[in-house]
Amino acid sequence: MSLTGLYWLTDEFEIVADLPGRWRADADSVTVEGVDGVTTLNPVEGAPGILVDDGERRIEVIRRTSAVALRVHDPKASTLQSYNGIPAYEPNEEFVARATFTPYDAPVTVTTGAVVEGLEHHHTAVGTLDFELAGTAQRLVAFGGNGTGLKVLFTDATSGVTTYPAARILAVAEPEGGSVAVDFNRAANLPCAFTDYATCPVAPAENRLTVAVEAGEKTPG
Repeated sequence: MSLTGLYWLTDEFEIVADLPGRWRADADSVTVEGVDGVTTLNPVEGAPGILVDDGERRIEVIRRTSAVALRVHDPKASTLQSYNGIPAYEPNEEFVARATFTPYDAPVTVTTGAVVEGLEHHHTAVGTLDFELAGTAQRLVAFGGNGTGLKVLFTDATSGVTTYPAARILAVAEPEGGSVAVDFNRAANLPCAFTDYATCPVAPAENRLTVAVEAGEKTPG
């Protein structure tokens, strides 16, 4: 919620908004002049960015789908100043399902779009979760599986109505004996629900649930 800007760099040096120095990016690195001399940075595709201090603000240098951008984090951002909590549905046991986890023989890369047009995200899918919700059979493709549990990105019939349209995220415990609880009361918003300056993924086509999941976090007010 501290983000106040998202600026895409080119291969020509340029002044970016009110940020210090001059910036350029190419296929390999980012060069900035006028911030501690001349500095070369090497942001990693899809990873958290490299932070550059600018007084109270921090400039995050990110690489997404081979393009490079600067994101500005400001502790005085209006979104932080006006924050008063996240609306959510009341907890409801009807949205806790027992799922069967079927692992893939080998991890599969699933590519999704992003809330920023032209960007892509690449996820490591490890299996499927099959369960019943509101009397109907449902399936989700699960990401993760590195010993810290699973995660799913999904939409449902509430998406774009009472919940954020692009996706919500849900953490799921590591399955034991091929079974695991899927608690949609813990469905959470991604950063893009709070700011226009995030580059979050959208849910994969396989994870568009047909029922209304009236559980978890709603679209922020």
